[in-house]
Amino acid sequence: MASATLMLRMAQADPTDPMMSGALGSYSMTREASGTSWQPDSSAHTGIEAMQNNWMMMGHALLNGVYDWQQGPRGDTDTFLSGMLMGMATRHFDSDTLQFRAMLGPEPLMGKSGYPLLLATGETDNGATPLVDRQHPHDLFMELSATYSHAFSAADSVFVYTGLPGEPAFGPPAFMHRQAILDSPEAPITHHWLDSTHITYGVITTGAVHDDWKIEVSRFRGREPDEFRYNIESGTLDSTSARLSWNPTPQWALQGSWAHLVSPEQLQPDKDQDRLSASAIFTHPIGAQAWWSTTLAWGTRRSTGEQSLNAYLIESALKPAEPWTVFARAEREQNNELSGLAAPQVAYLIAKASLGVIRDFRLSDHVKIGISALYAFNFVPQALAPLYGGSDPQGAMAFIRLKID
Repeated sequence: MASATLMLRMAQADPTDPMMSGALGSYSMTREASGTSWQPDSSAHTGIEAMQNNWMMMGHALLNGVYDWQQGPRGDTDTFLSGMLMGMATRHFDSDTLQFRAMLGPEPLMGKSGYPLLLATGETDNGATPLVDRQHPHDLFMELSATYSHAFSAADSVFVYTGLPGEPAFGPPAFMHRQAILDSPEAPITHHWLDSTHITYGVITTGAVHDDWKIEVSRFRGREPDEFRYNIESGTLDSTSARLSWNPTPQWALQGSWAHLVSPEQLQPDKDQDRLSASAIFTHPIGAQAWWSTTLAWGTRRSTGEQSLNAYLIESALKPAEPWTVFARAEREQNNELSGLAAPQVAYLIAKASLGVIRDFRLSDHVKIGISALYAFNFVPQALAPLYGGSDPQGAMAFIRLKID
């Protein structure tokens, strides 16, 4: 086996080199993010890589130890672990590419009720009541997938992606993979508008790539994961999504997508849901190690018999030098789950903004420790103020991160 090397690849990577090309087509592998989603070609790409026969093996890991404080009567304090362990094996043939990916996370260790996060809603911890002002834990198995692609030319290819679990063709890359916010352990409150389908127990995606365009369609299981976070679920592929992606320059990645989910909510099995999403990601390298990345996204969802609910997100990160990264996120959404299922389903306009910084200390070529903190401001309408202590509550997280790449 060749020795593993740390590699930071930018847009200059040669897509004609099989070691540098993506799994879905003849472009730089830096374009590929979670599932089959795209990010800018100029995105930073790190990982421990080695060759085993004709297979390129890559892996990376991060683990966050987090102290979480959320203010007010609906807040709480807690400590938890988050992060991921990811492995990938890719083999390029003459005109074909085969790739396997596995991603596991430690979040089930935090318990079924997840961690305190004001204004977050979605899923359940007991099969009977919704989680409100808490972020649910993600499953142990976050992705177990296989991809096959066939290239007709340097510009054209077709592909098939399967996952149990996997990520269907909807929305921008999942938040823990977006360069603009991947240093933050805080989930976005817009998660269930934009990217909550990133763990889907059963998905098949087929698509075609032409130059800097990609069109794809997925069939997948619409039901969100249940509260049992260690198992692998199964079910009918009853839902559909479609996504059109375009990378007009190495610095930009654009997408628009649609999805129809059959019975996505465990607590409301009689309701289907339609979603739309559009996003733009801009990533600009600054010298050899520094960069700036920003994501702008919109999503809307409409459940059976309910009004459409819109959500907006902007997140940005700046890495001015190797040890430091500053990151921020602002969100605004219409949410009708903050009163719980027993209350009238009133949609409230809420907002959130957070700002954080991390300082890394490199221990070796492949290992570094980061010390970080973030502070969040939550904004609720007057009708909800009594539930949150009569004012706009705040929150904070402090964490230590171990990163192996």
